Amino acid sequence: MITLSNKNQTATINKGELVSYKVNGYEIIHQKGSPGWGHSDTEMYPIIGPTDKTGFRVQVPKGNALQDQHGLLRELAYETLMSDTQSVHLQKTYKAGTLVKNSKYPEKSTIPRLIWPYDFQFKKSFILHEDYLEISFGVSGEKDMPFMIGYHPAFKLRTENPVISTDTNTYSLDEIMAAGNRAVEIPETTSLSLKDEKEISIKTTGFGNFMLWSPVASMVCIEPITFYPYGVAQSSLHEGFMYLNKQEEIFTIQMGLKK
Repeated sequence: MITLSNKNQTATINKGELVSYKVNGYEIIHQKGSPGWGHSDTEMYPIIGPTDKTGFRVQVPKGNALQDQHGLLRELAYETLMSDTQSVHLQKTYKAGTLVKNSKYPEKSTIPRLIWPYDFQFKKSFILHEDYLEISFGVSGEKDMPFMIGYHPAFKLRTENPVISTDTNTYSLDEIMAAGNRAVEIPETTSLSLKDEKEISIKTTGFGNFMLWSPVASMVCIEPITFYPYGVAQSSLHEGFMYLNKQEEIFTIQMGLKK
């Protein structure tokens, strides 16, 4: 457990998971154990979306790719590269062809092991600035490796009618819950706000899109994504891949209370 602090803010990270972010004691993050989702954040990588209808196989240019919902990254453990009072830097490493135990099996999946035919490194950093929390991801690995990336944080809700707003649209919690597991797509958007008891501002770079999901009225997931997977058939999921052509691709999220 690592706790960062900067003036009136604290952020707590447990094994790479953001379990708390408070501003003046006001908790922004959904708490594990509360109704809804059993996590407070996670990453979706190297794919976003379900794969059960294609036998958990994902089309890639080389080798065999067996992936369960949202990819195998969540099954790997983070190692801490560096930390101080205001930042922590973590990494997961995967060797091509390594079989990874699927924690969804057998209760929620029929596939016991996952596999990906590319080496990769995945870095996650938390930096607590003076008035916001920055979370960044660094993706590196084999040149031309296909991948999608999404970040899946859950936000605590307190009022009956919270609203998520972009420059052009608003989304109610009722609308989000009605979409179910398909989630609500917000295409070509890099910033938005969650207006609840207080207003939370969220800005991103690299992702380009969001999707919104909530199973209960006390939380909502606001997820930056590179690809919305529910707009295509599962057999066409590969259409959403990016291809690694830099030494490292960087994706960032900034969140904080709006002044």
